[in-house]
Amino acid sequence: MDFKVLGDNLGLEEDEFRELAELFVETGRDDFIKLNDAISNKDTDQIRTTAHTLAGAAGNLGLMDIHEPAKKIEMDAINNREDDLASLAAVVKERMDELESFVNSLP
Repeated sequence: MDFKVLGDNLGLEEDEFRELAELFVETGRDDFIKLNDAISNKDTDQIRTTAHTLAGAAGNLGLMDIHEPAKKIEMDAINNREDDLASLAAVVKERMDELESFVNSLP
Protein backbone atom coordinates (compact mmCIF):
# COMPACT_ATOMS: atom_id res chain seq x y z
CA MET A 1 0.00 0.00 0.00
CA ASP A 2 1.48 3.28 -1.07
CA PHE A 3 0.11 6.24 0.87
CA LYS A 4 2.03 8.64 -1.36
CA VAL A 5 0.22 7.38 -4.48
CA LEU A 6 -3.15 7.22 -2.72
CA GLY A 7 -2.61 10.73 -1.36
CA ASP A 8 -1.54 12.05 -4.76
CA ASN A 9 -4.74 10.65 -6.26
CA LEU A 10 -6.69 12.83 -3.83
CA GLY A 11 -4.42 15.87 -4.08
CA LEU A 12 -3.05 15.26 -0.57
CA GLU A 13 0.41 14.98 0.88
CA GLU A 14 1.41 11.55 2.18
CA ASP A 15 1.15 12.65 5.84
CA GLU A 16 -2.32 14.11 5.24
CA PHE A 17 -3.47 10.85 3.69
CA ARG A 18 -1.98 8.92 6.59
CA GLU A 19 -4.07 10.99 9.02
CA LEU A 20 -7.20 10.17 7.02
CA ALA A 21 -6.28 6.48 6.95
CA GLU A 22 -5.78 6.52 10.73
CA LEU A 23 -9.18 8.16 11.18
CA PHE A 24 -10.75 5.59 8.86
CA VAL A 25 -9.23 2.77 10.92
CA GLU A 26 -10.61 4.27 14.15
CA THR A 27 -14.12 4.93 12.89
CA GLY A 28 -14.16 1.85 10.68
CA ARG A 29 -13.62 -0.37 13.71
CA ASP A 30 -16.87 0.86 15.27
CA ASP A 31 -18.72 0.67 11.96
CA PHE A 32 -17.54 -2.90 11.45
CA ILE A 33 -18.82 -3.90 14.90
CA LYS A 34 -22.22 -2.39 13.98
CA LEU A 35 -22.15 -4.23 10.66
CA ASN A 36 -21.30 -7.56 12.25
CA ASP A 37 -24.04 -7.12 14.87
CA ALA A 38 -26.55 -6.22 12.16
CA ILE A 39 -25.60 -9.33 10.16
CA SER A 40 -25.99 -11.49 13.27
CA ASN A 41 -29.40 -9.94 13.93
CA LYS A 42 -30.44 -10.07 10.26
CA ASP A 43 -31.20 -6.35 10.41
CA THR A 44 -31.09 -5.57 6.70
CA ASP A 45 -31.66 -1.82 7.15
CA GLN A 46 -28.71 -1.53 9.54
CA ILE A 47 -26.60 -3.80 7.31
CA ARG A 48 -27.33 -1.59 4.32
CA THR A 49 -26.64 1.73 6.04
CA THR A 50 -23.49 0.58 7.83
CA ALA A 51 -22.08 -1.13 4.74
CA HIS A 52 -22.86 2.04 2.76
CA THR A 53 -20.93 4.11 5.31
CA LEU A 54 -17.91 1.79 5.17
CA ALA A 55 -18.00 1.52 1.38
CA GLY A 56 -18.29 5.27 0.95
CA ALA A 57 -15.47 6.13 3.33
CA ALA A 58 -13.18 3.49 1.83
CA GLY A 59 -14.04 4.53 -1.71
CA ASN A 60 -13.41 8.19 -0.96
CA LEU A 61 -9.90 7.24 0.17
CA GLY A 62 -9.30 4.97 -2.80
CA LEU A 63 -9.21 1.87 -0.58
CA MET A 64 -10.97 -0.25 -3.16
CA ASP A 65 -10.05 -3.55 -1.52
CA ILE A 66 -12.34 -2.51 1.35
CA HIS A 67 -14.85 -0.52 -0.71
CA GLU A 68 -15.75 -3.36 -3.09
CA PRO A 69 -16.77 -6.05 -0.57
CA ALA A 70 -18.53 -3.44 1.60
CA LYS A 71 -20.47 -2.23 -1.44
CA LYS A 72 -21.40 -5.84 -2.25
CA ILE A 73 -22.72 -6.25 1.30
CA GLU A 74 -24.81 -3.10 0.86
CA MET A 75 -26.24 -4.30 -2.46
CA ASP A 76 -26.93 -7.79 -1.11
CA ALA A 77 -28.81 -6.26 1.83
CA ILE A 78 -30.87 -4.10 -0.53
CA ASN A 79 -31.74 -7.18 -2.58
CA ASN A 80 -32.40 -9.38 0.48
CA ARG A 81 -29.56 -11.76 -0.38
CA GLU A 82 -28.17 -12.82 2.97
CA ASP A 83 -26.21 -15.93 2.01
CA ASP A 84 -22.80 -14.30 1.53
CA LEU A 85 -23.00 -11.47 4.07
CA ALA A 86 -20.90 -13.16 6.77
CA SER A 87 -18.17 -14.22 4.35
CA LEU A 88 -18.06 -10.77 2.76
CA ALA A 89 -17.88 -9.20 6.22
CA ALA A 90 -14.92 -11.47 6.99
CA VAL A 91 -13.18 -10.11 3.88
CA VAL A 92 -13.85 -6.52 4.97
CA LYS A 93 -12.51 -7.31 8.46
CA GLU A 94 -9.37 -8.95 7.10
CA ARG A 95 -8.63 -6.00 4.83
CA MET A 96 -9.34 -3.47 7.55
CA ASP A 97 -7.00 -5.39 9.87
CA GLU A 98 -4.31 -5.31 7.17
CA LEU A 99 -4.77 -1.55 6.79
CA GLU A 100 -4.59 -1.06 10.55
CA SER A 101 -1.41 -3.14 10.77
CA PHE A 102 0.13 -1.14 7.94
CA VAL A 103 -0.83 2.20 9.50
CA ASN A 104 0.53 1.10 12.88
CA SER A 105 3.81 -0.05 11.33
CA LEU A 106 4.60 3.36 9.89
CA PRO A 107 7.14 5.50 11.73
